[in-house]
Amino acid sequence: MKEDRFLTGILIVIALLVAASLSVFFLRQDAATYLPEDTPKGIVHNYVYAIQQGHYEKAYSYLADKENKPSYDEFRQDLFLDQNSGQGIQIGEVEIGKDTASVEIAITENRGDLFFKQYNYSDATLLIMQDGEWKIFQMHFSYWSWNWYQDEN
Repeated sequence: MKEDRFLTGILIVIALLVAASLSVFFLRQDAATYLPEDTPKGIVHNYVYAIQQGHYEKAYSYLADKENKPSYDEFRQDLFLDQNSGQGIQIGEVEIGKDTASVEIAITENRGDLFFKQYNYSDATLLIMQDGEWKIFQMHFSYWSWNWYQDEN
């Protein structure tokens, strides 16, 4: 009889742990949201989040208005993001100058390849100040195209 209560107690604790872990998993998936747009870090986060959510017009609004800026159609056509890669991004340190900023990012791609299951990249996102707002001028190729803002010469 004593063993039955002990086993029942263990099963209840296991059930509570499973329920708690499932609730944390499902609640944290919707926890990401847009951040304030007054810092370079917020702009980079919002750009990536907009792309991941399929809000491409919003993502396009974060691009710098410079010569050779892609049109919205070029932006959508050139944007390569493998939705099956299990891609994650972590935003790191920020260096801010007078009219420029650099935001360190670390990107992790999980692939189902035979030999390599995970790729890690570190890169810097470059931003410039335009009309009192931070705009992205260059970013890692997973969220960027090599030919944006290139000279025509």
